[in-house]
Amino acid sequence: EEAKVYVGNLPYDVDSERLAQLFDQAGVVEVAEVIYNRESGQSRGFGFVTMSTIEEADKAIETFNRYDISGRLLNVNRAAQRGSRVERPPRQFASSFRAYVGNLPWQAEDSRLVQLFSEHGEVVNATVVYDRETGRSRGFGFVTMASKEDLDSAISALDGQEMDGRPLRV
Repeated sequence: EEAKVYVGNLPYDVDSERLAQLFDQAGVVEVAEVIYNRESGQSRGFGFVTMSTIEEADKAIETFNRYDISGRLLNVNRAAQRGSRVERPPRQFASSFRAYVGNLPWQAEDSRLVQLFSEHGEVVNATVVYDRETGRSRGFGFVTMASKEDLDSAISALDGQEMDGRPLRV
């Protein structure tokens, strides 16, 4: 259980076998499991890998956290023990410097929003919203900036800007 790592932001076409092959580079993979939606059978974009030792789990985290796979940066960290979910204090910044970004091209991903908005200040978080059932982009997302100035700068610069031929609504 201590040698188990969480792997998030997985491309939907990565299955358990491919996940195991990837993590083989960090040591012996005991179990690799991509989590799927029960109804649709679609990958939920995350999974778990259990390595044979804690040291290998640490190496897997070091090697694969922020690892680029098909243009997505993996989030890899120690898996929470069952029933040990820590209550996080609410994020202070979230509501104040957050902008809605609409009319996104269907293929746009979080990293693309980060890239675009970071030209106008510090990006704290960027999320494209996906349909739970189909796993497809819903064509909008949210970006949280570090300050009001960064947010205002991004909004004035990017509202109406085109991304893949579509004018963004910010």
